[in-house]
Amino acid sequence: MKKFVNDPKQFVPEMLKGIALANPDTLKYVPEYNLIMRTDAPNDDKVSIIQGSGSGHEPAHVMAVGRGMLDAACPGDVFAAPPSDYVYETTKLLASKKGVLHIINNYTGDRMAFDMGRELAEAEDITIATILVDDDVAVKDSLYTVGRRGVAGNFFVIKAVGAASEEGASLEDLVALGNRVNSVTRTMGMALTSCTPPAKGSPLFELGDDEMEMGVGIHGEPGRRREKLASANDIVDELLDACVTDLPYSSGDEVALMINGLGGTPISELYILYGRAAEQLASQGIKVTRSYVGEYCTSLDMAGASVSLVKLDDELNRLFDAPAEVAVRIF
Repeated sequence: MKKFVNDPKQFVPEMLKGIALANPDTLKYVPEYNLIMRTDAPNDDKVSIIQGSGSGHEPAHVMAVGRGMLDAACPGDVFAAPPSDYVYETTKLLASKKGVLHIINNYTGDRMAFDMGRELAEAEDITIATILVDDDVAVKDSLYTVGRRGVAGNFFVIKAVGAASEEGASLEDLVALGNRVNSVTRTMGMALTSCTPPAKGSPLFELGDDEMEMGVGIHGEPGRRREKLASANDIVDELLDACVTDLPYSSGDEVALMINGLGGTPISELYILYGRAAEQLASQGIKVTRSYVGEYCTSLDMAGASVSLVKLDDELNRLFDAPAEVAVRIF
């Protein structure tokens, strides 16, 4: 393993400290709870929005904290859900008169941690609501989930509810909005290589030089199948078809198209995938009016990519256009 790492056990805390030091005017680091939060939070004029999940998926989620996005994120260790007390203490620190919104990616550990943290906070009369993100079409159940996984489409939920929260939307309205965004978002990913967690020091799984994993999860969970490496066009065609046919998206729809890198894929290769995907959608009468190419939800240093589609309407276009300020300028 060759990584910029000191003590693997301090990998996450040192990363979080660095994020806060790079953004001293806007972000605060609370080491006791692996917490990155806005320096101006909580604000009783808006709902506080919190996410957790494991580390290793950056910029998700700690680098999506800021105005118009998350108010706080409390990740666990690499690929591990946050402890329930992190969720509980974060919720208390971010408690607002308008309530607290938990956004949870559909992984068993994340759901358990947030369920327990919410119950503890609700016992102290904090009003909390939950949005569950499950945009991955690759598999229904995996090693980590009951039902579909929450992956890169999570960022569209964050962006929409973050913008609406800044406008003063109620907790009830934010839940309805987030669920609606999730309902029109579909994602599927694939891997060319494995990834190497710092604490493990070796690849999480093995892929041959001539193999790829279609439908892989962002923690290295098995996907639909392992097969021989194909061309970029063939890969993106399969990922795109899985998303388009699942909703399904239809001729005349306007969509946002995201090509998300999993941590070890050059941006040049992501644009090759984007070009093919955009052309294929156009041939089906599906109009791409918003484009996102880069790293949004990664898997450490995994070479691979995912495709996400969001069916757009006037409200979503307005919310996606709203200002946002985060540590990594991704929207």
